[in-house]
Amino acid sequence: MTNAAPPRKTPDKPWRTEGTPEESSRRSGGRRPPGGWWSLAAAAVIVFVVAYAALTYFTAANQPTISYTEFSRQLGNGNVSKVYSKGDAIQGQLKTAQPNPGGGKYTKFKTQRPAFADDKLWQNLTKHHVTVTAQPVVQERSFLSNLLISLLPLLILVAVWVFIARRVRTGLGGPGGMLGRRAPPKPVELQPGKLRTTFADVAGIDEVKGELSDVVDFLKNPDAYRRMGAKMPRGVLLTGPPGTGKTLLARAVAGEAGVPFFSASASEFIEMIVGVGASRVRELFAEARKAAPSIIFIDEIDTIGRVRGGGASLGGHDEREQTLNQILTEMDGFTGSEGVIVIAATNRADVLDPALTRPGRFDRVVTVSPPDRGGREAILGIHTREMPLAPEVDLPQVARMTPGMTGAELANLANEAALLAVKRGQQQIMQQDFLEALEKVQLGAERALLLPEEDRRRTAYHESGHALLGMLQPGADPVRKVTIVPRGRALGVTLSTPEVEKYAYSEEYLRGRIIGALGGMAAEEVVYGVITTGSESDLEQVTNIARGMVARWGMSERVGRFSALPSDAQQAYGLSAAPHTLDVIESEMRSIVDQCYAEACRKLEEHRGQLDALAEALLANETLDEAEAYRIAGVLRLGKDD
Repeated sequence: MTNAAPPRKTPDKPWRTEGTPEESSRRSGGRRPPGGWWSLAAAAVIVFVVAYAALTYFTAANQPTISYTEFSRQLGNGNVSKVYSKGDAIQGQLKTAQPNPGGGKYTKFKTQRPAFADDKLWQNLTKHHVTVTAQPVVQERSFLSNLLISLLPLLILVAVWVFIARRVRTGLGGPGGMLGRRAPPKPVELQPGKLRTTFADVAGIDEVKGELSDVVDFLKNPDAYRRMGAKMPRGVLLTGPPGTGKTLLARAVAGEAGVPFFSASASEFIEMIVGVGASRVRELFAEARKAAPSIIFIDEIDTIGRVRGGGASLGGHDEREQTLNQILTEMDGFTGSEGVIVIAATNRADVLDPALTRPGRFDRVVTVSPPDRGGREAILGIHTREMPLAPEVDLPQVARMTPGMTGAELANLANEAALLAVKRGQQQIMQQDFLEALEKVQLGAERALLLPEEDRRRTAYHESGHALLGMLQPGADPVRKVTIVPRGRALGVTLSTPEVEKYAYSEEYLRGRIIGALGGMAAEEVVYGVITTGSESDLEQVTNIARGMVARWGMSERVGRFSALPSDAQQAYGLSAAPHTLDVIESEMRSIVDQCYAEACRKLEEHRGQLDALAEALLANETLDEAEAYRIAGVLRLGKDD
């Protein structure tokens, strides 16, 4: 890798390179922290005293002291096998174990012969054939042996202490020492022979690439900007839905500019111990400055960058806020000559702290949206450029059938098609593989579920109701496929996608969506006169659309032209509106849904013959594609993009 980070040098300010290998090696040979040796010496003394006392206690327990009277009685009974005497101190061993007053039994003992005793001890020993030995009966360990044995726990303690101290100094465990291995941040390394990611690997978001091209040009030609007195944004915030390519864009900027790329997730900075995150932030920025010009990429920055609250907070919040404060300090401390640019990504830019997004920090916000049709075609081309595609594969058609899909979803679609081709033993990926992969991604995997005939017929009418109303409703999304094969959690699926990209929706279109979603329930009531639980997901969709029309998009005269329930308030329904307003919203939602349901039932009754024809065709074939469905229903397909 030609643009690897240069060799590290000893920094002028040690705290700026906390935890780096050079810093840890330098500190490992210097003096230890104050009090380190004193604490180790105190621990050594305590361990030695405890171990020596324990050894002495257990040795004494194995050789109890008995009275001389008891010794004389055991000798008179002929129960003494051998003795050893040193002065008046006597050690001995019994032939048969005797109860110990302190508990248990003993065979080896020691006693003291009184100075006034005149019991002809030698004659008694000879009489009872007791062996008088020249060696002690119990060999006591010497002081040196006890010292070595007692030092063994101390050696283990020292080894553990040194191990933990090294982990703390080298940054492998943070201040806690045992928080898990954490290596110093390094530029993202590439596999040998693998090229770096550039803008050629990014498609579908040309307007975003234009925003970031300034960053690339600044990293390549910083002197030209400095001569004009221009300053590059210190931070670039990429926002957008998941899977739109924010991380890929950051890597492409670094690859295009040919500078080292430091990548980290915001959650990696957070630990239970307060101060660890701030330390890791300092370390990351110090490493990036050494390799300048470079790029730091922080993914999911909303993890630590949320709005700070006032008042007392728990330890976890203290750690998050300290980490955020350190990021703010590091970014505000940049100078124009450092050449370090921070790129961050988030799905929730609205929850970030204002201090993070103010000019001078993340002062350029770039929105990364899902690609349009042309962008999806280009993305599919990138993800399939190394795949053996059959000549019949029509990527523009696949792009037309995938509105709203992000780059990650399109990459997954191409991979699913390749997996299907491998399972079938094909040498190339066919168009049918893409279509079946799209069905699997959008509708779910097929389930081998054997339905009773009655439930199967009711499901056929349910899906036919959705499909027929989608065909009859003016401006509705075209029906692409209808199936009664169980997929995922559904017993049947009707797939409708827009012909062209839609960025704004009219009230008529939204009412048509509600009518189409209620088509399954309406068909069951028109045909069977009953309602089943199969409409649960349909009703959830209807509720969300109706709530948005009334409370967010000003499509109700009674509620008015204002946003009564912002999007965030839907999770905490009722917290941002007065009780009377909520009652009005609910009343208007009911009115819209009731009108649409009545319209759905009326249209299905008027076109009962077409409904029956679709249901019978589904029972016979299980799946109908777009052309077959419109032909059987007798509806002219208008506006088709050929």
